Amino acid sequence: MNPTKEPVVPPGPSIEEASRGLKVPGLRWWIVTLLFGAAVLNYVDRQTLSVLAEKTIQPDLGMDDRDYANVTNLFLVAYTLSYLVSGRIVDRFGTRVGMVVFVIWWSLANILTAAATGVKSMGFFRFLLGLGEAGVWPAASKAVSEWFPARERGLAIGFYTMGSTLGATLAPSLVIPLAAYPWAEKLPWITGILSHGTGWRVAFILTGAAGLVWAIPWLWLYREPRQSRLLGARELQLIEEKPAGDPPSSNSPESPWTWSQVLRFKGTWLLLVGRLITDPVWYFYQFWFPKYLGSDRHLTQEQVKITWIVYAAAGLGSLLGGWLSGRMIKQGKAPATSRIWVMLGCACLMPLAPLISSATSLDLSLTITAITVVASLAWLINISSLIVDLVPKHSLGTVFSLVATGSTIGGIVMNMIVARMVSGPSSKPTGFLDQAIQSVFGGLMKLVEGHGYGQWFWIMAFLHPIAWLVLYFGKIHRQVPRTA
Repeated sequence: MNPTKEPVVPPGPSIEEASRGLKVPGLRWWIVTLLFGAAVLNYVDRQTLSVLAEKTIQPDLGMDDRDYANVTNLFLVAYTLSYLVSGRIVDRFGTRVGMVVFVIWWSLANILTAAATGVKSMGFFRFLLGLGEAGVWPAASKAVSEWFPARERGLAIGFYTMGSTLGATLAPSLVIPLAAYPWAEKLPWITGILSHGTGWRVAFILTGAAGLVWAIPWLWLYREPRQSRLLGARELQLIEEKPAGDPPSSNSPESPWTWSQVLRFKGTWLLLVGRLITDPVWYFYQFWFPKYLGSDRHLTQEQVKITWIVYAAAGLGSLLGGWLSGRMIKQGKAPATSRIWVMLGCACLMPLAPLISSATSLDLSLTITAITVVASLAWLINISSLIVDLVPKHSLGTVFSLVATGSTIGGIVMNMIVARMVSGPSSKPTGFLDQAIQSVFGGLMKLVEGHGYGQWFWIMAFLHPIAWLVLYFGKIHRQVPRTA
């Protein structure tokens, strides 16, 4: 009698093979949550100086308002230079690598800011910060183009942009207690290392270190959709859906646009001008509004924490702008047309801006501020979504970067004008930025010199309506990008 044979059991799948079967529902929203986290850190690092400047850093380093404007302008100059190349880097090396390089760069730059000893060193470290921080936005937009269908892009961009407003909201509550903490009494060894100004120096170190931690889950999770083993087939099909009215894709692969093609695309210039005119409003709220509350409204550094209301309103505007245009797309309207009509509604609210400075009640002033901030961010979400709507994925980073240079140039001009408004004539030698701005805006600078913040709020009232007219009559909503 033959012995009974044991049944042959096939070997189980390897860990690698088993992981291929693991699918994460709603993976695209996990991706955008990481983008949200990067935006939070981006703005916490950026706002640390703005929040602490008036009452802490400027007195400690002997900086006046002109010095502060020059330091923030160095940040914006670096931002502009980075925009010119960061999108190309993202298109060349991919979203995964590009994003992590920029986050690590700016995080290290923020940590190094703790070593600043004067205006020049502070300007140098903020210049390094600007080189890194600019890269997150073309990378994030490219990630949205890779992971979201057209009807969800506005909401996705609004969601991660809300991270920037949350970062600006959290910054005062995070860094003001660090600056005010009695380090010499509680932890004298830290004061021995960092010397004077220990509190604000610790704030830069800790906020910068958070970005290094963020890089770990990003590298683990992010891949392009078709390369991700965590993405289900149904979600992939949704990501690759085409909205009504979109031209069919060519079966042959396209090459990235050359610089000549980027520059010859009319949409590039329309969107650049649109951001140049309107982004100074959001830069003002980031760089100058806390200082306005301290100087004109006489709030203490502790009371300046009330700016969380403004940045919470910005978060609401980010989501509302994306949701409104997304809803119109679901109803059958073309993506670009949906964006332009939402932007019209935003432009109609901005003439309320002069009431911010004229209102006698702080509560009323902040309420009007919140309304204009909602409108400003809803506009920003939709003009950013237009880039994603009109430009092919393979060249999105490059076009986004070039358009965004308009944003930073507008921010630089705003800084110089507002600094002249609030500080008046200066006995210090003029730098190259002052001379360049003076050559173009000399008459305006002389007109507004020394008259305070009120005139800027009047200027803000007209920027979005003018930009909307430029975009509408330039027919941005009817632009069709050329294929390579």
